[in-house]
Amino acid sequence: TISWLISIRLVTTGAGPIMSNIADDVTDDLPLFSTGSDKEAILDLVTGRSNAQRQEIVQAYKSSYGKNLIDDLKYELTGKFERLIVSLMRPQAYHDAKEIHDAIKGAGTDEKCLIEVLASRNNQQIHNLVEAYKDAYGSDIEEDVTGDTSGHFKKMLVVLLQGTRDEPGVVHADLVEEDAQALFAAGEEQWGTEESIFIMLLGNRGVNHLQMVFDKYQEIAEKPIEDSIKSELSGDFERLMLAVVQCIRSVPMYFAKRLYKSMKGLGTQDNTLIRIMICRSEIDMLDIRECFRMSYEKSLYNMIKEDTSGDYKRTLLALCGGDDDLAGEFFPEAAQLAYKMWETSATTKVQLRPTIRPASDFDPADDAQNLRKAMKGFGTDEDVIINIVANRSNEQRQEIRQAFKSILGRDLMKDLKSELSKNLERLIIGLMLTPAEFDAKMMRKAMEGAGTDEHALIEILVTRSNGEIQAMNAAYRAGYKKSMEDAIQSDTSGRFSQILTSLVQGAREQGPADCDRALVDAQVSTSCNMTLELADACNEDSDDMEIKFMSILCTRSFPHLRRVFQEFVRCSNKDIEQIIKKEMSGDVKQAMYGIVRSVKNQSNYFAERLYKAMKGMGTDDRALIRIMVSRSEVDLFNIRKEFKETHDCSLHEFIQVETMVVSFHILHGD
Repeated sequence: TISWLISIRLVTTGAGPIMSNIADDVTDDLPLFSTGSDKEAILDLVTGRSNAQRQEIVQAYKSSYGKNLIDDLKYELTGKFERLIVSLMRPQAYHDAKEIHDAIKGAGTDEKCLIEVLASRNNQQIHNLVEAYKDAYGSDIEEDVTGDTSGHFKKMLVVLLQGTRDEPGVVHADLVEEDAQALFAAGEEQWGTEESIFIMLLGNRGVNHLQMVFDKYQEIAEKPIEDSIKSELSGDFERLMLAVVQCIRSVPMYFAKRLYKSMKGLGTQDNTLIRIMICRSEIDMLDIRECFRMSYEKSLYNMIKEDTSGDYKRTLLALCGGDDDLAGEFFPEAAQLAYKMWETSATTKVQLRPTIRPASDFDPADDAQNLRKAMKGFGTDEDVIINIVANRSNEQRQEIRQAFKSILGRDLMKDLKSELSKNLERLIIGLMLTPAEFDAKMMRKAMEGAGTDEHALIEILVTRSNGEIQAMNAAYRAGYKKSMEDAIQSDTSGRFSQILTSLVQGAREQGPADCDRALVDAQVSTSCNMTLELADACNEDSDDMEIKFMSILCTRSFPHLRRVFQEFVRCSNKDIEQIIKKEMSGDVKQAMYGIVRSVKNQSNYFAERLYKAMKGMGTDDRALIRIMVSRSEVDLFNIRKEFKETHDCSLHEFIQVETMVVSFHILHGD
């Protein structure tokens, strides 16, 4: 079994020559306050020393000048830069203690801070935290935490505060299956949940033991433990238990996600950003960078660079340890983590959950007449139209269309187009089309006019099943008197056109992975990567290898591709997603990357597409409508969950901010 643990790779070492004389740092660098502070000198000195060395500087400063260095820094510096530098000067345990104290003091409680700190610290760090809290604030941390929290959330925090988890390396082999069965019986197997079992096992068993328990649990439940926690628990307790599981899986991956959430979207969660960058810079920051790059489309260094400014930014970048995009190669441990992720993806059975289901007591004639009433006379009752159309399945909407024509002798689609306008008209008409008609129309819209919406073409073709693509082809030919293949070839070119032409055949293989063939396919992919890295694009062998790689992505079944990507990690010690992003470009890169993301986690792929459609200035309404309509009866509930987990904001809230169309909220299932 490949461990989920990442090796310790620190940024700040404090090694020999950089700190030859503590007294020199005090006499030469720090007394810079007489004529105004030299922020650059402070920044360079503080970030160039380990925390242990900073404590020596604090002591030497007091011995030399009879003054408190932290007080002087607070006086001379301001804003986020001051918070960051002062926090760096505290011993780590005292920094953790202050974070916990700040999280629970006053009227509100910062539950996310409590979760992050207590779920991620090892036994010794917890013990140091408890002692530092007592020394700094003269009170017992457990009493303060329990006085500010409640329920199962409080109970789990108390367990974590004991710092009694089995040490790393300890595995109770005879209890692995028993513990997995106990977790299954406490949640999925019964009505209701025995939270105490989750608290006892996840709060006390060792990291290596729980990793094996999670693997066994997935065999039993046919889903990862995280999915069970999401379905069985709720609120802060759910978030805490998920954080514990994520830290058992990989502490660096957990912090990579926390860092991403702290900077994405509008505004930056500076407290979270500062806390993580400080506490991990001497532990595993390089591994966090690798996990960040593996999970998102940019490096941690560049995201910090874009999201912060001034001396605050310069300090954070120093703690980050450099631009990991320039480093190129991955650490072997990060590749092992990717291997495990693909293994999880290959064995997880996902239950697709729609947000729209067939209406009970359905009467198409009654709906047809009510729709007509809503459109007759002066003005249009849009609420009636929305409530009917968005609360019926697509099959029921087709019955309404037929009833409308049979009873009233009118074309419902024409009436809707004449009565509605702009995005509401697009959305309602999209819902009234059959899925095949709608997909065909979206493909047509992506290719008509002067420009081409390559992202739409990729999104549709990489996510539809063979049957859906074949039905779309028929609808396209019937509606536009031309084959979709011909339309694609006349509107695109080169390798991108070849990829789309392959996908539009709707002939992807079906069935499980063929392990022997997966190894051969992985070796082809590895060879293609090596050829690309040599930048020998004009070489005939290079062209042949790229075509073979393209053929594998476009024709193999999704279960088989998951196994190929796993074997690719084993063969190359690299992750297929990063290779595509690094070695390819333009529409070809986007198409291949879309296939890989869809193979790995299609719901997450759509969640990201929705986020990109709404973030920033302006909304890509066509993309928003396309995804909401096409997925509402397939897996929009799954997409909602992925959106919330990735962006720490519900899809419903995001749509509310970005649109004024009520039917989006109905489609969303709220």
